Amino acid sequence: MGGDGQLTAQGTLTDRLLHHAHRVRFEDFGAAVLERARHRMLDALGNIAAGHRAQGMEQLVETVVGWGGRQDAPVLGDGRRIPAHHAAMLNAALMRSFDFEPVGAEGPGRRQVAAHITGTTVPVALAVGERERADGRQLLTALLAGEDIAARLAFGSGFDVYSGQDNTGTVNGVGATVVACLLMGLDETRTRHAVGIAVNQLAGTVAGIFDGAGVFKLPMAFAARNAITAAEMAAAGVTGPEDPLGGRFGFLQTYCADPDPEVMVERLGEEFYADAVIKPWSCCRAAHPSLDACVRLLEEDGVDPARIEQVVVHVTPRTAGGFVGRPFDPGECPEVSAAFSIQYTAAAALVFGTVRPEHLGPQAMADPRVQALLDVTEIRGTLDDREVLTAEVEVRLSDGSVRRQRVDAPRGDVHHAPLSEEQILEKYRLNTAFSRRVTAARADRAAATVARLEDLEDVGALTSCFVPER
Repeated sequence: MGGDGQLTAQGTLTDRLLHHAHRVRFEDFGAAVLERARHRMLDALGNIAAGHRAQGMEQLVETVVGWGGRQDAPVLGDGRRIPAHHAAMLNAALMRSFDFEPVGAEGPGRRQVAAHITGTTVPVALAVGERERADGRQLLTALLAGEDIAARLAFGSGFDVYSGQDNTGTVNGVGATVVACLLMGLDETRTRHAVGIAVNQLAGTVAGIFDGAGVFKLPMAFAARNAITAAEMAAAGVTGPEDPLGGRFGFLQTYCADPDPEVMVERLGEEFYADAVIKPWSCCRAAHPSLDACVRLLEEDGVDPARIEQVVVHVTPRTAGGFVGRPFDPGECPEVSAAFSIQYTAAAALVFGTVRPEHLGPQAMADPRVQALLDVTEIRGTLDDREVLTAEVEVRLSDGSVRRQRVDAPRGDVHHAPLSEEQILEKYRLNTAFSRRVTAARADRAAATVARLEDLEDVGALTSCFVPER
């Protein structure tokens, strides 16, 4: 691709992607694509509700609501209405709080890269969709078009989770801007301007994850806010560069280490990509293989955690040397530290048989059984670095015997180890119950609405289920 952003004779990368987005129709989506979108929506809503119990979120909600402004859309699980860009920002931060939202941007061949697209696109779609009184088909069309672009950019960017940047603040911002523009009815020219405005706001660093800080949830949230801001500015007449994605000093040149624009447009219009994983456990996906192995030790081998004398977790050297492989230290934000620790999640899984938001808090951490296992759990970087989502866990029991489990495809991947619809619904119900913000009746009403999302006449009928009775 030349310096002028020319991809092929058909146009620049920006031309190709935005032309595609503006020509997508609801009828273009197959049944499997729509089913997955409904699953991600349901999962997103449950995670937003649960996020209200995360450390610091009550104060953050009060701060942003205090800024005031138009009453466009609600803070889900709270009910107070604020400007769309602020509502989307808060709902995204809530969803990210326990690292439980959908992940894994797809690309050709059912391959994936690290990404958390849904955490930005769904809050933007719901906030703008409510303000614009969109129906279910409009919501799904805009959402799937924007997520497709975000996933393609993520997959073809050459992103490295240990590079320092956080792509929840970059590719999410571009994809969510497209979502907002489509729901607002902007034409292709104005959408290009909006994407150019959005590219000027992209940012994010993983330093918060390394330091166990609450700021880790904000790149995703800022991307949601900035996407709506960019669309509104473009609608007001602000202009952007001609090719904000592939052009000189555009997205590829500024934010991508090893971009492949050809793969970004591969099967464009034929396949619709998005996040491919619904997480069964509340922690970093890099910890899921070892956590899955621990759960299998309980379920398949009948290991009694009280009899464990040593736990050795084998992962790749890269994983062992990253933020999830460090010795567990609760720090100032224990929930964040726990969600990004293999040592902690392995110990918790062996005690509780799962890891959910309630297992990331002080009470679970103080459990003597968890503390005992933390003392005897070791992380070793012994696997081949190409085995990115593989882990082996071996436990030595008090009788001297050793039990082992190896996991190459942790649960949650829609292509390789999918959760069933009932498991996704159960996760959602547990999250809404955990939130203490949404009654079971309202949660069930929302789930029924999502199940027939394409028939929804007004997005507000869905978001109203997450407005608590006062």
